[in-house]
Amino acid sequence: MAKINRNELTKEQIEKALACKTAEELRSLAKAEGFDITKEEAEAYMAEMADVELDEKTLAKAAGGICYMEDCPKHTMAD
Repeated sequence: MAKINRNELTKEQIEKALACKTAEELRSLAKAEGFDITKEEAEAYMAEMADVELDEKTLAKAAGGICYMEDCPKHTMAD
């Protein structure tokens, strides 16, 4: 199994990961998608995402590799 490279995740994979409620659920999802994730990595991800909720616009930009930060020097926020 491959290690997860966040730059190669699809929008659908990110949405599924965000929907996971537990680290074990995330590990099961990763395995089903062909990725290897340790219990510690899953727990760290869950802790990181506990206070983060992305709206559809931000999620689409993040999944597409475009900066979603308003002050990004390389990109602008286009509606």
